[in-house]
Amino acid sequence: MADVTLAQLLEAGVHFGHKAYRWNPKMFPYIYTERNNIHILDLVQSAQLLKEANSYLRSAAEKKKTFLFVGTKRQASTLISQEAKRCNSYYINYRWLGGMLTNWTTLKSRIDRLNTLEKEEADQVFNLLTKKESSLRRKELEKLRKHLNGVKNMDRLPDIAIIVDQKREITAIRECRKLGIPVVSILDTNCNPDLVDIPIPGNDDAVRSIKLILKSLTDSINEGKNEIN
Repeated sequence: MADVTLAQLLEAGVHFGHKAYRWNPKMFPYIYTERNNIHILDLVQSAQLLKEANSYLRSAAEKKKTFLFVGTKRQASTLISQEAKRCNSYYINYRWLGGMLTNWTTLKSRIDRLNTLEKEEADQVFNLLTKKESSLRRKELEKLRKHLNGVKNMDRLPDIAIIVDQKREITAIRECRKLGIPVVSILDTNCNPDLVDIPIPGNDDAVRSIKLILKSLTDSINEGKNEIN
């Protein structure tokens, strides 16, 4: 496993936190200093905790655990889908619908509906319907794809969640905690480390920071999966 170096973390801007007044005091142990009213994260700790997260995910992948990537903010959305697909995992990158995990029966019915509509589209069933009915089904299909495309093959709850932006995805985190699903999460200076199982202190706003950390986590999952083969 190729560990991410301090130089790589520095270059990607992983150390830049939020303005000091926005901080969560529980992040104090991970903050190195304050500069121009901006909190600076301790990259030595970020590197060590990223290494621990990588080890955890690699081991989980070896045990054939399943992973759900979650990140719906603009900076993370594309990266979430790319990295999840790269390690054959599930993802939510448009909007977290309340109850996605805690109300699994309802979610599964929506996934089944998505798969049914996709089969109808492939079989050109829409062309046999009235113009109005065909239009309604296409709109329904588009909406379901937008929300559920990343989980349409998920037939049970995931074993582990990987989350970008704790504040934005707090509903997802609460559902994971309620169900006992371990959470690996990038934690910016405005986050609460008590809400996650594997914290990775880092900038969750900059694309380069998110990309570096997600790529490292995905590489570790793939390494674990390759050990099985």
